[in-house]
Amino acid sequence: MKLLTTSAIFLTSLTLRAGAEKVISKKEYVERWRTTAVQQMIQFKIPASITMAQAILESGSGNSELARRGNNHFGIKCHDWDGDKMYMDDDAQGECFRVYASAEESYIDHSEFLTGKKRYANLFSLSITDYEAWAKGLKEAGYATNPKYPELLTNLIKELDLDELDKLGIQNNEIKPDLVAGNAVAGNQSHAVQAHQNRVKYIRARKGDTFYRIAQEFGLTLAQLYRYNDFDERKDLLEEGDMIYIQPKRARSKTKSTVLKQDMTVNELAQLEAVKAEYILKRNDIDSPETLLKKGEKIILR
Repeated sequence: MKLLTTSAIFLTSLTLRAGAEKVISKKEYVERWRTTAVQQMIQFKIPASITMAQAILESGSGNSELARRGNNHFGIKCHDWDGDKMYMDDDAQGECFRVYASAEESYIDHSEFLTGKKRYANLFSLSITDYEAWAKGLKEAGYATNPKYPELLTNLIKELDLDELDKLGIQNNEIKPDLVAGNAVAGNQSHAVQAHQNRVKYIRARKGDTFYRIAQEFGLTLAQLYRYNDFDERKDLLEEGDMIYIQPKRARSKTKSTVLKQDMTVNELAQLEAVKAEYILKRNDIDSPETLLKKGEKIILR
């Protein structure tokens, strides 16, 4: 019995709630999750193209019942799992699948699954840009029972140009940090740590900075750095001057509210005010962190 379901078509056709929610196209799915796939590549050394192709195949581009209700985009079953669960028919009737608090957790669990199992160790001796070898290696390691699994993955990668995500991951990670927490990179000065008025420490990104490099400098994991900061989904690269928090933001601001001086998204406001985006959403009855707020709009911060 395989640990991960590979019958995306089966799952999607069987479990889609027809008419209940908008069906996501493959291209829309890529746009939504491309940054997460690249982040996983940087942290776990798994090609972003492979991660994305597997997610599309296993979740029917996020349209399966398992993905919609359980945030499970890779069909990971309940082996050694203490979290929430849901039951669906796959290889057998009523099989147990993991349920996640967010789809991003599903991506992380998938990466940890591949890096934590000895049978997948040989994959990490392959070139990170050789997605065809990775697709074949996954099948050989027993990831899937479908004999056409490598072909299904590579066809998706070619159809959607997913190898561009691999190039993006390499670009983000091409400057190798020869450092430990708090020390300078050879030839460069450490970032100056500043304190926001809301009592949260941050640094300003410099030209050539990456999420990985900053995480290494301050002894953080990438997951921590991403949690401490609210970025729009399409933000793949750091820009010079970006405010990057190196500790958790607050649940509320010292000031009760603010009147916007320019248009910005909720995420951008969260970065400016050192307040978690989720709390801005709740206090202002806003649905999405990427909602564009208009100049002159009053936003409650505590």
